[in-house]
Amino acid sequence: VQLQASGGGLVQPGGSLRLSCAASRITRDYYAVAWFRQAPGKEREGVSSISSSDASIYYADFVKGRFTISRDNAKNTVYLQMNSLKPEDTAVYYCAATVSSYSIPLKVFDFPSWGQGTQVTVSS
Repeated sequence: VQLQASGGGLVQPGGSLRLSCAASRITRDYYAVAWFRQAPGKEREGVSSISSSDASIYYADFVKGRFTISRDNAKNTVYLQMNSLKPEDTAVYYCAATVSSYSIPLKVFDFPSWGQGTQVTVSS
C-alpha cells in the first residue's frame, strides 16, 4: 500500500489541525494504520493507531484527550484530529500501515508501509 500524509502546518498553541493519510488501498479487513512523529534530534515515537476492524484504538499518554484517530474506508483515508496543540507537539508526522499484528506501545518496525511525512509546527 502507498501512503500519503497531508494536513500539517503552522498553528498557535491551543489550536487544531487535522492530518490525513490517504492510501492506495486501506480496507477495513486488512490494514491497521498508525501515526508516528519525529521531532528534531529525537527518535520516532508512536502517537496513535487504529486496528483493521476499528475495534482497537490506541493513544500515547502524551496525546490522550487531545487527539482523535478515525478512518473513512470509502475514501481510503485515516485522519488524526489534533486539538489543544502544544509546542512540544512540533514534529514531522508520519502515517504507517500493516496487515500484521503490532505491539502497544507502537514500534516503528511493526509497520512496513510509510508515508512521506507532514510537518506540524506549534508556535506563537
